[in-house]
Amino acid sequence: MKEGIHPTWYPEATVTCACGNTWTTGATVPEIRTDICSACHPFFTGEQRIVDTEGQVDRFMKRLQVRTNLRQQAEERAAARTSPTLPLAELDIQKRYLNILAENGIHVVGDFLDKLQEGEDKLLEIPGVGRKLIADIKKLLRARGYELPESASVQ
Repeated sequence: MKEGIHPTWYPEATVTCACGNTWTTGATVPEIRTDICSACHPFFTGEQRIVDTEGQVDRFMKRLQVRTNLRQQAEERAAARTSPTLPLAELDIQKRYLNILAENGIHVVGDFLDKLQEGEDKLLEIPGVGRKLIADIKKLLRARGYELPESASVQ
């Protein structure tokens, strides 16, 4: 062996864990400090606990909470988008047709869907309402995610 190139060897180096466990071993430093050892590691102890030395679990939990909040907000937006209380005026229908539908008691999407459930003929009985208007409204409702009644499907 060459002289002066090797580190000093300490045959009685002390290892101290954060849990308080200590033991001796051989090392190139006289004292070693560690965060976790076989006496406190969940794998060896069988405990179901999370070892968090740098706040990684907290950061993960925060990201998980943010994701949950974003999903919940998206679901709320989707529910508001397909609400039966949505005014027909928000569907960008011409004012003339809105007035005709309003005169016949159809103010919100739910009213229109109820009439549609009874059949397109009930809507066609309204003066000023034609197949094109019904088709346009159904197209707008499908684009917003509404489920149209079976009898209202295009033939």
